[in-house]
Amino acid sequence: QVQLVESGGGSVQAGDSLRLSCAVSGSPITSKCMVWFRQAPRKEREGVALIGIGGIHSLYADSVKGRFTVSRDDAKNTVSLQMNSLSPEDSATYYCATSTSNGCVWTMRSNQFDVWGQGIVVNVSS
Repeated sequence: QVQLVESGGGSVQAGDSLRLSCAVSGSPITSKCMVWFRQAPRKEREGVALIGIGGIHSLYADSVKGRFTVSRDDAKNTVSLQMNSLSPEDSATYYCATSTSNGCVWTMRSNQFDVWGQGIVVNVSS
């Protein structure tokens, strides 16, 4: 059974940085895309960043381009999201997600991913 556990969230001030991590157990991530989503109160869940197999290619939401960087360490079975220049609009619960099947569908549609972490809260105050 594949399990994802996020860590690194918290409360920060606008302009600060945070680094989220996602530890994966139950399956190697080597042949999987890994994605970060977020959901703010009363808003739909949105894809934030996707990293492809091997970490060569990545995809970002327009709202985070240039500020967030997604990375992966296949040896440690982890994925990270470095978030810089945070603003209150980045406040949300952040989720790590992947698929039980190997391969990579190049999309951040949430219905393409069937394994999710429990989420971690990021709160950015102005």
